[in-house]
Amino acid sequence: MATLNPRLAKARASQEAYFIWEGRDKTGRVVRGEMRAVSSTEAVATLRRQGILAHKVKKRRVSSGQAIKQKDIAVFTRQLCAMISAGVPLLQAVDVVARGHPNRRMMRMLNEVRMDIETGTSLSEALRKHRNHFDSLYCNLVEAGEAGGVLETMLQRLAVYQERTMALKNKVRSALMYPTVLVVVSIAVLAVIMTLVIPSFKNAFQSFGAELPAPTLIVMAVSDFVVAHWLALLVGLGGGVYLFFALWRRSVTMQKLMDRLLLKLPVFGSVILKATIARWTRTLSTLSAAGVPLVEALGSVGGASGNVVFAEATEAIRREVRTGTSLTAAMQGTGVFTPMVLQVTAIGEESGSLDHMLGKAAEFYEEEVEETVKGLSSLLEPFIMVVLGVTIGSIMIAMYLPIFKLGSVI
Repeated sequence: MATLNPRLAKARASQEAYFIWEGRDKTGRVVRGEMRAVSSTEAVATLRRQGILAHKVKKRRVSSGQAIKQKDIAVFTRQLCAMISAGVPLLQAVDVVARGHPNRRMMRMLNEVRMDIETGTSLSEALRKHRNHFDSLYCNLVEAGEAGGVLETMLQRLAVYQERTMALKNKVRSALMYPTVLVVVSIAVLAVIMTLVIPSFKNAFQSFGAELPAPTLIVMAVSDFVVAHWLALLVGLGGGVYLFFALWRRSVTMQKLMDRLLLKLPVFGSVILKATIARWTRTLSTLSAAGVPLVEALGSVGGASGNVVFAEATEAIRREVRTGTSLTAAMQGTGVFTPMVLQVTAIGEESGSLDHMLGKAAEFYEEEVEETVKGLSSLLEPFIMVVLGVTIGSIMIAMYLPIFKLGSVI
């Protein structure tokens, strides 16, 4: 097969689609399959050159552009590792994974990677063109695997790393999801009470002709405000939440503020700190085991931690290590790492088994996060239910006070 110009190859890859075909071969036997081509006409011509007379060529439908998620990258890594382990050539392995992927965006990206490899580009360089999905950690490990002839081993380590990182994120997310759902439900219940229940009481009290207690008047005034301005409140709440998260994503100052605040939260701060340290140690352990130099490895670790505070600390550590300071001393100077991590790192440096000791620290903190998350559900459920019960109970008591007073008068 002739080698195409890289620019033309990439342009062609972006235009290609998959076609399901059916036809007859030279013996008259009915054959079916699928192939990639720019158009159905090209597909028919290609099949004719192969001695197949196609009588049905149909473009295969693929799901519309879903966003490429970390799970897609992890599955791709695992599949590629399995195929290379089975002796499938790299180009064919990438082609097979791309062909069977249901996500159109992922399929297009892998097709571009395949075309780059086909034109002589290494896998790591082909992946670096898609930095939004393959970070420096991923590309550095793939590059080290290609250089050392151990690509299969590096892909295996990457797959394990990604799977454990995703599992850890899911655990933290589940810990934050439960109280969030309870708070949202609580707000919805209070909104129903304020907009539907309280106005009914108000209509009944207007026929009493008596002076109402202060708590009742306060609750009714709040209800009147909510009923009169519910649309503005809803838009304001939704807009405020959207603006908050938009600033969090785009503003570096906001990210620093929120990441510092999250680490200091009474209950969740401990979980977030342990999860961040677990990601940090897991990333550095993976890179160290792959033989990546420490200074270069630290360049990828900060971003992988997922916390601006740790990213800044990692950059400071990198500068110190570059000048000859030990990793343990540099980490200690940042003030963000726990004594246990510092001790483990010191042992790893002294014994020459830094990757192993950091891996042990990562496992320890991953287990700690799992245990803490399990305890959070049992701790937060009664707390939120008590707050919700007291709030709703106070509102209902305030509304029943006039009835109690009326009963005492009678």
